Amino acid sequence: MLNLATVLEDSARSVPDRVAIVSDEERLTYRQLDAAANQVANLLAARGIVKGDKVALSCPNIAWFPVAYYGILKAGALVVPLNVLLKRREIAYHLADSHARAYLCFEGGADLPLGREGKAAFDDTDGCEHFFLITGGPAAQPGAAPPADGPEDLAHALSTRPTTFDTVVTEPDDSAVILYTSGTTGRPKGAELTHANMVFNALSCHRLFGEAEHDVHLVALPLFHSFGQSVQLNGGLASRSTLVLMPRFDARGALALMRRHVVTFFAGVPTMYWSLLGAEISAADASAVAENLRMAVSGGATLPVEIHRTFATTYGVQIREGYGLSETSPVATFCPRGARTRPGSIGVPVWGVEVDLVAPDWTPVGPGQIGEIAVRGHNVMKGYHRRPAATAEVMRGGWLRTGDLACRDEDGWLYIVDRAKDMIIRGGFNVYPREIEEVLLAHPAVSLAAVIGVPHERHGEEIKAYVVPAPGADLTEDALIDWARSTMAGYKYPRLVEFRDTLPTNATGKILKGELRTDHMTRPR
Repeated sequence: MLNLATVLEDSARSVPDRVAIVSDEERLTYRQLDAAANQVANLLAARGIVKGDKVALSCPNIAWFPVAYYGILKAGALVVPLNVLLKRREIAYHLADSHARAYLCFEGGADLPLGREGKAAFDDTDGCEHFFLITGGPAAQPGAAPPADGPEDLAHALSTRPTTFDTVVTEPDDSAVILYTSGTTGRPKGAELTHANMVFNALSCHRLFGEAEHDVHLVALPLFHSFGQSVQLNGGLASRSTLVLMPRFDARGALALMRRHVVTFFAGVPTMYWSLLGAEISAADASAVAENLRMAVSGGATLPVEIHRTFATTYGVQIREGYGLSETSPVATFCPRGARTRPGSIGVPVWGVEVDLVAPDWTPVGPGQIGEIAVRGHNVMKGYHRRPAATAEVMRGGWLRTGDLACRDEDGWLYIVDRAKDMIIRGGFNVYPREIEEVLLAHPAVSLAAVIGVPHERHGEEIKAYVVPAPGADLTEDALIDWARSTMAGYKYPRLVEFRDTLPTNATGKILKGELRTDHMTRPR
């Protein structure tokens, strides 16, 4: 017997009266969170949801997410968390592809009409039988029953359900969660992760981040994404932490919450750290945040060395970088506890996980060579849901190819070179965008940079840099190109530079280079 919901249940037994969730002004203790999840499990069971069924969940970082998430698991069903920015057609695709039998969807608002989009998608999908609209908060008293012809309100449906439930017996290899990839190389695929995958990853996070009597997490990463879900939701609750939920990240708001709630733990993607460093904050506020923050974790994309160094100077905390992807639950490597950080490195494999660097034919590459990261261990997915051919393309003998290129130093620490698909081949030379970005970020007038390859008749591809200038910077495209020419090899420096106020990012803050490529290709010449 192993069920991911035990990470909540065990903590609820140990520290029942400790605050587990802070969501705006709402507070849920571990006892209350577990009881509310039991009500969700009772409701699903009453509606015929059984072990192995799939239940989709569209919800931002509010208290309802963990309530629904663990309730679905307790009922023995698989959670299918969906990006809250999806539209009707995209939601319908995920519901149909996952074979979801029920769908729990947040109502949203004028700026996020999720409920309307979700209900329309539900109506478009054959086989999805139950739709519940998430309104209010779990601790609030439900209002009047919704009209008979309207969507069923989750709070009202739960109001008479018992607060106790015998969690359905599931085995370690039973699937617990289906996490959909971003679909950058085709239609999104669902990575099917087991209870063992998710539990071991949560416990690995607890082991990696060190003991603390009572950590307080600021959860700005979206919980529908694997990073926030494993590192902060499951890992945080397993370590009996308090989770302060932030539905939408903004740097000034995040820093205010960190000071107000005495946050000790922050996890984010590099663009979040970049935003924190660029936010206007008083010396007193910076001092208060730095005094309490004991752990800063980065993942989701490679952290520029300059951001690593500046954050340490500003807040007195060395960012510890890790690596993973949805298919690895997600954590595969991390900067070990007690070790000095090595800026630019994603650390070493976590406990129980092996990492190798391989050539296109799966053979290991030699010392000092660049190879594709392959991962084997307790964190590797069962496979892509209902896609055996796609699974066979990336998995062999328990190993998973990740599509990321890396190298090792003499101590075995890993360094991401780039995504294999992002590598630029200019005139027969391999150029890695991340290396160019690191150099550009060293320029005092550059705040953020993203480098892509664009078609070129003579060289095959040309190097183009999209740059966000530092506030008040006086910089021209020609001046930056000239500086880059004097700083790096002739085949590496960008011949094309475009200034932007912002760069496109996804819901987790990762820069969307695919959008930049599309923009370049579709812009009139």
